[in-house]
Amino acid sequence: MRLGMLTPSSNTRLEPATADLLRDTPGITAHFARFRVTEITLSTAGLGQFDEAPILSAAGLLADAKVDAIAWNGTSAAWLGFARDEALCARITDLTGIPAATAVLGFREAFTRARIRRVGLVTPYTGDVQARIQANWRAAGFDCTAERHCGLSDNFSFAEVPERDIAAMARAVAAEGAQAVAIVCTNMAGTALVEELEAELGIPVFDSIAVTLWAALRAAGADPGRITGRGGLFRL
Repeated sequence: MRLGMLTPSSNTRLEPATADLLRDTPGITAHFARFRVTEITLSTAGLGQFDEAPILSAAGLLADAKVDAIAWNGTSAAWLGFARDEALCARITDLTGIPAATAVLGFREAFTRARIRRVGLVTPYTGDVQARIQANWRAAGFDCTAERHCGLSDNFSFAEVPERDIAAMARAVAAEGAQAVAIVCTNMAGTALVEELEAELGIPVFDSIAVTLWAALRAAGADPGRITGRGGLFRL
């Protein structure tokens, strides 16, 4: 089974983390196509990075590799709205004939399956982007009042947030009554923290890179439970 991943150009975390998640699952491989994303802002330039044309072009290149699913391994619909990713998935499938998934739709599905309503939102983003995510997710029934963010906008810099800082933000939102922690950004070093944080906090910890892989496996018709020891997400 081959999984295609649409990847922000300045992202350095998701490829090695995805490979690590798949290291004990022989027969499943991940393949990546990039398009330009360098900043996360609500500016015209920042929002314009997520126009469909370059994303669909990258999806078409992944289709050449005869992948079994194509996943948008980025979180832009968190601030652009769930409908944005729903439309993108439909367009990808119309173009390629291949089922599609995204990180943000994966979060929604995971929250729903786990019956989570109070989400602890952890991101590297600026306050205005964070507020947009909170509003979008609140409208979908997910309260993100418990939140922490780093105030960063340069996409490359997100990968440099230390694991200890991410863990501290997760602990903080858990202490405020969150039913689950959501690390929302596919360029943060959260993936390797999940098992330890879940054991410590006693609640699910959903990391964007893991969520995208989980959603891609489901879209391809594979059992996510083949991935073990990487958190409760893969048992949903």
